[in-house]
Amino acid sequence: MALANDLRKGMAIRYNGNPAIVLEVQHRTPGNLRAFVQAVIRYINTGKSADVRFSSTEKVDVIEVTRTPLDFSYADNQGFHFMDPETYETITFDAEFVGEAKDYLTENQRVDVLYVEGKAAQIELPPAVTLRVAESPEGVRGDSATNVQKPAVLETGKSIMVPLFIKEGELIKVDTRTGQYLGRA
Repeated sequence: MALANDLRKGMAIRYNGNPAIVLEVQHRTPGNLRAFVQAVIRYINTGKSADVRFSSTEKVDVIEVTRTPLDFSYADNQGFHFMDPETYETITFDAEFVGEAKDYLTENQRVDVLYVEGKAAQIELPPAVTLRVAESPEGVRGDSATNVQKPAVLETGKSIMVPLFIKEGELIKVDTRTGQYLGRA
């Protein structure tokens, strides 16, 4: 048992008897009220998310999480296929489980899959990934005000805003938490 103040993103807890992954945590202290912890959790069994509030001194049942590194192999109409680098076993996850992580997955990309009570709960990406720009229009000449950006489509199909000097075929770093351009690779 841990205090609600100790909750962090990626932890697994048992809430109302069901295992859940903590997606977001905010510690709030309103002016005239007691402090509380606001959290967004996703139930592992159903996949549904919930917004919950804990008193900052409330006890929370923390469940052990196992992180397994997997390499992304490929995606097809049956799902996203990953390979365990130790056993070379192929594991397939459906598109709903992979979610927004699909925008950052490239061949041989290493990710961590969080397992709670033996069931896959979430894919954890590295903080930044290197992706190739698939298409990007040319920057408009003379459009040189500070921080001017243009749209670019990456090799995974994700569209982001990049600086004018980025051209098709270049490798760039993208933040997986915010989806923003970080720099050239």
